[in-house]
Amino acid sequence: MLYFIILGLLLILTLGISYYAFRIAFLAPPPLDSNHYISPEGEQYDAVREGIRKSVAKMATRKYESVTITSFDGCKLFARYYHITDGAPVQILFHGYKSTSLLDCSGGTYLAADCLKHNVIVVDQRSHGQSSGKVITFGIKERKDCLCWIEYAKERFGENVPIILSGLSMGAATVLMACDLNLPSNVKGIIADCPYSSPKEIIMKVSQEMHFPPHVMLPFVWLGGFLFGHFNLFESSAAQAIKTSEIPILILHGDADELVPFEMSQSMLSSGAKDITLESFAGAGHGLSYIVIPDKYENVVLRFVKRCLDS
Repeated sequence: MLYFIILGLLLILTLGISYYAFRIAFLAPPPLDSNHYISPEGEQYDAVREGIRKSVAKMATRKYESVTITSFDGCKLFARYYHITDGAPVQILFHGYKSTSLLDCSGGTYLAADCLKHNVIVVDQRSHGQSSGKVITFGIKERKDCLCWIEYAKERFGENVPIILSGLSMGAATVLMACDLNLPSNVKGIIADCPYSSPKEIIMKVSQEMHFPPHVMLPFVWLGGFLFGHFNLFESSAAQAIKTSEIPILILHGDADELVPFEMSQSMLSSGAKDITLESFAGAGHGLSYIVIPDKYENVVLRFVKRCLDS
């Protein structure tokens, strides 16, 4: 009898910790889309906060078409569509974890729309902004949403429309993880700004920063996602997904990133991807490479996109 009591208590404890981990890691906060100017706290952001505000404000004044599609699992997904040029290539942009499309994609939208004259789809990731859902899956389900947006672009603009995928932070991991879904041949390139190499690695890193033993917490986090979020955290990773990809990949990463270590991007250079380039940005924090060293960032991205579309 004592055995079953102890077993029951252990089960309750396991479920309790797993649910706590689920709420902390995966449960979406209230939408931030109505507040365009929220930027992260910290010294790395203080020096560039005004630059971020101006970039976001410029994007907020752009006229756009509201677009909604239905995901593979029934979520309503929202995006802003910026039409620039008839018949132009399409860039699809994805923002990061618990962030907004305006905050994370203002720079990428400027490069795509103003510099390259491409049409742009700026996505609200599931469980963010105007997209539905309550669970953030660190790219596991989001990568399948990415494929849904690709199919939308093909249906709207033609089967052969050239497509560039781009993302920042979790959005960057999302577009890299989409490589394990047999992307169509008209996806010509992928731009990933400060991606994490895998959900597992970033969760272990954050767990340690929260003073939890990473290897102890990881099974509880996985179980929380599986039981309460209905997804498998280990189903995919950026490092694994790009191993056999032949799509050109550009990774951009600040070497002073305190959230997603620069070393995660370095590790992906040896993944086996056929065409992968890493550009580092000295002194840039998380997601700040463009605003810290704009000239280099623009030159690198524009050259990469031109090469992808010319090949």
